[in-house]
Amino acid sequence: MSVLLLTHRACLHHDPGPHHPECPDRLRSVLKALDAGEFVDLIRDQAPLATVEQLTRVHPENYVSAILAIRPEPDETVALDGDTVMSWGSAEAALRAAGASIAAVDAVMKGEFRRAFCATRPPGHHCEPARPMGFCLFANAAIAARHAQAVHGARRVAIVDFDVHHGNGTQACFEADGSIFYGSSHQWPLYPGTGDAAEHGVGNILNVPLPPGADGEAFRAAWVDHIIPAVEAFAPDLLVISAGFDAHAADPLAQLRVREVDFAYLTEALCALADRCCEGRVVSMLEGGYDLEALGRSTAAHVRALMRA
Repeated sequence: MSVLLLTHRACLHHDPGPHHPECPDRLRSVLKALDAGEFVDLIRDQAPLATVEQLTRVHPENYVSAILAIRPEPDETVALDGDTVMSWGSAEAALRAAGASIAAVDAVMKGEFRRAFCATRPPGHHCEPARPMGFCLFANAAIAARHAQAVHGARRVAIVDFDVHHGNGTQACFEADGSIFYGSSHQWPLYPGTGDAAEHGVGNILNVPLPPGADGEAFRAAWVDHIIPAVEAFAPDLLVISAGFDAHAADPLAQLRVREVDFAYLTEALCALADRCCEGRVVSMLEGGYDLEALGRSTAAHVRALMRA
């Protein structure tokens, strides 16, 4: 089976303003990289709009209503905090990003595809249940996991996160719920200041912090020696990947030294893990990555590995 690629033009209309690192050109770079001839076999589809019901499996209804009510004029923006900004197109973009994660889960859980990748923005892993944060408006990976449980009967879902920043939002959604596993490698110290190795939730959280300057070998070891064995022991029915590429050596917001080959290696290892424990079901979604050229190359390496595995 081929890999499903979900995206939507509306995700380009979320514009936090000039010089903001989470810019529309990030998605343009990703889509340009995936337009290469080697990706002709990707099955491409439009990301639907998430519904309020789907969002409120994770977020309180008053939070969802408040975010969707923010509709600035085309030449204006609204700052939710020092990093997180909404423009006229942000609400729809956020609904499409969450909707992509839901559609990807539907396709994979129904057996239509074994793997799916969501090329959308804004990202999601910093968004807490009732707090936008770190460029994120809705917790897309968390929404995907809850949808798999509510609609497809998944008993356990594992979310794994290789973004250079800890996914504090995803962890906050599930740290008291043993039916969801969250595993993350990330640079420490670094924004948002969470993700200490001592944070275990109810035994369902595994954080593997990496020091500034850690290279691909250390990155691989975090996963092969720690996170992948823990996911396998958890035995999920679905594997969700928060695929951030800002651990790349060229990224301006962090200091790890990971390369495209390391992202490809990890993707293949995660697909092999999924083959062993959840019939190969993998849903991956774009998180960070702020050097445009490195982001395009790294995403291509990730999707190439999804297709090959």
